[in-house]
Amino acid sequence: MAFQVSPGVSVTEKDLTNVVPAVSTSSGGIVITAEKGPIDEITTISSEKQLVDTFGKPTADNFEEWFTAANFLGYGNNLKVVRPITGMVNAGTSAGVLIKNTTDYLDNFGHAASFAGSVGAYAAREPGTLGNSLKVSVCANSTAFGPHSMSGNLVADASAAIGDTSITVDDGSLMQVGDILEFGDATAVPSTSGAPSGHYYKITAISTHVLTIARFNTQTGKTETGGLRHAVVDNAKVLRHWEYYFQFSTPPTSTDDVVAAGGSLDEMHIVVLDEDGGITGTAGEILETFEGVSQAFDGKTDSGNSNYYADVIYNQSKYVYVMDHETTLANGGSAKKGQTFDNAAGDAFVVKSYSLASGTDDFAATNAEIATAYEKFADSETVDLALLMCGPSQTGADATGDTKATAVMDIATDRKDCVAFISPARTDVVDVANAVTQQQNVVSFADGLPSTSYAVIDSGYKYMYDKYNDVYRYVPLNGDTAGLCARTDSVADAWFSPGGFNRGQIRGAVKLAFNPNQIQRDELYKSRVNPVVAFPGQGTVLFGDKTAQSKPSAFDRINVRRLFIVLEKTVSTAAKFQLFEFNDEFSRANFRNLVEPFLRDVQGRRGITDFQVVCDASNNTGDVVDRNEFRADIFVKPNRSINFIQLNFVATRSGVAFSEVAGA
Repeated sequence: MAFQVSPGVSVTEKDLTNVVPAVSTSSGGIVITAEKGPIDEITTISSEKQLVDTFGKPTADNFEEWFTAANFLGYGNNLKVVRPITGMVNAGTSAGVLIKNTTDYLDNFGHAASFAGSVGAYAAREPGTLGNSLKVSVCANSTAFGPHSMSGNLVADASAAIGDTSITVDDGSLMQVGDILEFGDATAVPSTSGAPSGHYYKITAISTHVLTIARFNTQTGKTETGGLRHAVVDNAKVLRHWEYYFQFSTPPTSTDDVVAAGGSLDEMHIVVLDEDGGITGTAGEILETFEGVSQAFDGKTDSGNSNYYADVIYNQSKYVYVMDHETTLANGGSAKKGQTFDNAAGDAFVVKSYSLASGTDDFAATNAEIATAYEKFADSETVDLALLMCGPSQTGADATGDTKATAVMDIATDRKDCVAFISPARTDVVDVANAVTQQQNVVSFADGLPSTSYAVIDSGYKYMYDKYNDVYRYVPLNGDTAGLCARTDSVADAWFSPGGFNRGQIRGAVKLAFNPNQIQRDELYKSRVNPVVAFPGQGTVLFGDKTAQSKPSAFDRINVRRLFIVLEKTVSTAAKFQLFEFNDEFSRANFRNLVEPFLRDVQGRRGITDFQVVCDASNNTGDVVDRNEFRADIFVKPNRSINFIQLNFVATRSGVAFSEVAGA
């Protein structure tokens, strides 16, 4: 209490409401090759739909790891995915280039007044062959936009009749493939003011002055079968539109921001489309549009956000990056807003279109590439992770060995706050002649892996339906076993076993590549392998809960290992608040009052049977205090899962009391 001379009331507060913070126990992690998606960074996925949207559908090259991820998402909703660096390349305007992710783009390719434009004006946002289907169309002035009466350019075809699919004009050099045209005739003459006749045609090819045309539907933006709807008289006027004219409300002119600064003609309309149909399945499908974006490097919207076209595309596009300025733009994005922009002289009618090409896939990740990707999960301080999946233990570029599995186990062991999930190699169990050989292969695989309580090994592969490709495939089970842990967290707690009929039911399994019998399960269990078993009429079940620790102890069980991960992670997080406080009885009591209620709660939820927290002068001696250390010893007795049940049935004579034979 502050010193007071006269009587009064002084109020102080003491916060005793501190609680131990909750920690994540269900977050998964995996590395997958994919047909699209960011590279060399962690992306969090919450559903199979999001997995498809972000990384594409499974292919014949990546289905094992893809379905490992998807199967996990069938049980949990927090999956961190890394796409490794392999030989894939982003499609570009003039060449391919590897742009790993948005950070890589910002750091190495521009997004400023000066770009690294070695691949042309645009590049696909994500590496892979899907980018080869992209096209970007840019309209930078009202003349190119249309409707524009082609003064001096008249129909020069006296024989143009109904149904014709070609027509001759005075000057075909003023036209582009894709332009939308109207032709004047006796019944509907396009006016110079742009009043439409309603009869639209798309140029599909140009040969000198001869235009190949097809009917165009402005409602759908699609070409139709059939040619001219009516005869066109010789010397009729031609009214021209940009191919994507009907997607925008007004032509590109000047933004208010640039006009206010004394400039003009900075607006651009940009369309990104699926030219070949590789992305959507429909050739020419419009993917996204950007209306009224500015060429001015410092251009702003009415709300004060950047309207510079490269910024807008960077922030909003799902498909492309700007890599360089179009050479025909009068001042590109290097100029600020107090200037006149628009196309350069001689390009008044020209719309710039860019078909992207040279994108490549590479699903054959090497061990080094996989290891680099998994290193993204290595730092426990920056990456919250509980369940790390290996997917296939061997990659396409590593047909033999267990290097990948060992690397994943090492990460979990080094972190000490997550568990790795491993399946044997595909060749160990799929299309193997008999179950005895399968068992021997799995045992040999497991025996070659290191001993650690931070890993779980299952017995193989399941056969499941791939709805994306309408085929059945064998996929590793470690996505399911990790998923069972995530599901256990939601229906019980992390310290409950994920195995058995209550919580260990494997989903989506048509059959197993290896379905071990009791004798084989005995051999697997000796080698730290958890059998997955299909029981007739009872489902497919994870029928074990061992860790990969070879030495017998409490930590050779999944529930005990995950219990201690929860305890250690939670208490250590709470202990951070003791840093830089005094090592006195007040701080020690505060720590005990924080930890003991948490442990009582875990005890009440059947995680432990008893505990004791020692944090006093007995372990915080003068020497400990002088070293600026704080010590707490936490003793716990973990609960154990039932692995073996013995049932004794005793038959007695009618005249014998049960008390006489009980315990015999």
